[in-house]
Amino acid sequence: MNTAHPVLAVRGAIQTFGPVIALSNGHIELRSGEIHALVGENGAGKSTLVKIMAGLYRPSGGVLELDGSPVNFSSVAESKSAGISVIYQEPTLFSDLSVAENLFIGRQPRNRLGLIDHRRMASEAGELFAQLGVSIDPARQAEGLSIADQQLIEIAKAIALNARVLIMDEPTAALSGNEVHQLFTVARRLRDQGAALLFISHRMDEVFELCDRVTVMRDGAHVATHLLADVDEAQLVSEMVGRSIEDLFPKTAAELGQTVLTVTGLTREPAFRDVSFTVRAGEIVGIAGLVGAGRSEVARCIFGVDRASSGTVSLAGRKLRNGDPADAIRAGIAFVPEDRRKQGLVMPLGVQDNLVLPSRRKVTRLGFMDPSRERALSTDWVARLQVKTASLGQAVSTLSGGNQQKVVLGKWLATSPRLLIIDEPTRGIDVGTKSEVHRLLSQLAGEGMAILMISSELPEVLGMADRILVMCEGRLTAGFTRAEATPEAVMQAATTRARTA
Repeated sequence: MNTAHPVLAVRGAIQTFGPVIALSNGHIELRSGEIHALVGENGAGKSTLVKIMAGLYRPSGGVLELDGSPVNFSSVAESKSAGISVIYQEPTLFSDLSVAENLFIGRQPRNRLGLIDHRRMASEAGELFAQLGVSIDPARQAEGLSIADQQLIEIAKAIALNARVLIMDEPTAALSGNEVHQLFTVARRLRDQGAALLFISHRMDEVFELCDRVTVMRDGAHVATHLLADVDEAQLVSEMVGRSIEDLFPKTAAELGQTVLTVTGLTREPAFRDVSFTVRAGEIVGIAGLVGAGRSEVARCIFGVDRASSGTVSLAGRKLRNGDPADAIRAGIAFVPEDRRKQGLVMPLGVQDNLVLPSRRKVTRLGFMDPSRERALSTDWVARLQVKTASLGQAVSTLSGGNQQKVVLGKWLATSPRLLIIDEPTRGIDVGTKSEVHRLLSQLAGEGMAILMISSELPEVLGMADRILVMCEGRLTAGFTRAEATPEAVMQAATTRARTA
């Protein structure tokens, strides 16, 4: 057990915004030489707690302590000068500047003439990357860098500012397996050098792999803090959602019907080639594989967002027009994309406006939009999916990630599709909402809907799919029934290049 004095601690923090209580009892202690996980459902108060530590909010009550003494940060700059840095899920580098220039923005070293010393800047940047054990060229332009490299640059920037506390907010959400491994290696190196790290994630496997201690929050309050060696995932999930979840993957057997989707020889070079498979009514087919394997690209071609260079897609025997999403929608295909914020929703619009977008024929009368029909359709799906919203007019940009995902699902389910394509159904949402989404997918399959599910989370694929297809480097490399699939077999197929005939 790490008995070191906390470097940074929040005790009994309260944060109110008018009548809204965002935090009623925030409590956490971050110690040097330790990686501390912070977990909880969306809306549990995690972000509010982080913003207090980062100097964005001054708490309405409670105490913030630095090295055992009370402190009040009036700005982010004050928090940073105290050695606290936050690495967000989506870094914000200046794309037209070099890596070194981004590292030293606002504090560039000067030579004797008062000019920026680019040579020294590049040298010090190289030393920082060497300290982290990563290889990034300080002279290259930031534009085009992967999210993983951008995050490593943000970490290097924090080290350059002598950060003692590093807060990583959902840092792995957009990373591949190899990139996650590299990030974890850097995090452990910083821990071993004496830094205090806070790791916020919805992914339980990563929490158990990386962290030493965990704090659980629920409904704006501290629930418990444990050494991870003393708890298991079931206990953490129960504490996070306030109820016991016996099965995160409530898959029930469904009677399979006729073939709904037939994909034959589908190719779009260089993303993927010669992909063929079927999906039957009542069946959940999962597509597994590493990031970049071509899974999302296949889904986009099936729906017609992208044009295939060859091959055919048929729905219930009807051949669909290549590159024509409107034809796919008319045929009965719904597509929930991976990036719900950029591709699935119109963020400034309200819940109702988003829900009725693909169903305009259902909510018009004599060629005009009928407000009563719009309201009835939206009210129905908000109730069915238990979307937590203040009103039908609330902008979806203000909803939690889980509720945004429900709105995307609702707008497509309102079209009464025969086939639902859902890409990363639970990315970025909390464990309680994940269970709700999984239950909904199982229910839809039970009602006869064909479902094509793409997921990077292996437990999700194994837990929900009736059949699993695996892709590697743009080719299908294996197919498994639910009974045949094992984590080892799926991962081997996901990392094995397909043999060419």
